[in-house]
Amino acid sequence: MSNPDYQKITNNGFWHNNPVTVQLLGLCPLLAVSSTFINALGLGIATTLVMIGSNVTVSLVRDQIKQELRIPVFVLIIASFVTVVELVMNAYLHELYKILGIFIPLIVTNCVIIARAESFAAKNDYKASFVDGLTMGLGFTFVLLLLGSMREIIGQGTLFSQAHLMFGESFREFQLVLIDDYSGFLLAVLPPGAFIGLGFIIALKNIIETRRQKKMANSTATLAAETTT
Repeated sequence: MSNPDYQKITNNGFWHNNPVTVQLLGLCPLLAVSSTFINALGLGIATTLVMIGSNVTVSLVRDQIKQELRIPVFVLIIASFVTVVELVMNAYLHELYKILGIFIPLIVTNCVIIARAESFAAKNDYKASFVDGLTMGLGFTFVLLLLGSMREIIGQGTLFSQAHLMFGESFREFQLVLIDDYSGFLLAVLPPGAFIGLGFIIALKNIIETRRQKKMANSTATLAAETTT
């Protein structure tokens, strides 16, 4: 097996193959939970930890799993890590755990995690699988945080509200009030607002990618012209 290209794996996780903006996977928890920055951060960290653990484990046991049993075994591995994360959050971040609710155990069915276990971890060593799980998880978390920030600012006029649920009582006053005397915009915190916000994020990503490709094409054409002359 050739040595893995870690730079390519990282670029795929964050940009070229981002699980949300490119693959459009895991949208149910993304749209349901991303009403605030802290909610998005909590689910993002939980998903990233599960993705790293399941990727590495699948990579380590892939040669011992029969082909016809791989999907049930992958789901069992993912469910085990989700259970661990759920118990830890319930013990140490109980209030945040109650807010995230059913979407923590539903990480088991997140298509992003199952897809990476099947398409990457089952075919690569544990080091590459770790990097893939980390970058895919961070790419998912980044979109969660961006969407959560947008919805919180537009919907409530604040940022980092309820930070104490994750970081402790010393962060209770960490909330930033960006718009004084703001009555809120209900659509932003409802599911339709999440769809609209995600649409803007995907559109912005596509615009940036199109401009980057045009710039690269122009540079290549210029270089080719200089070479021929």
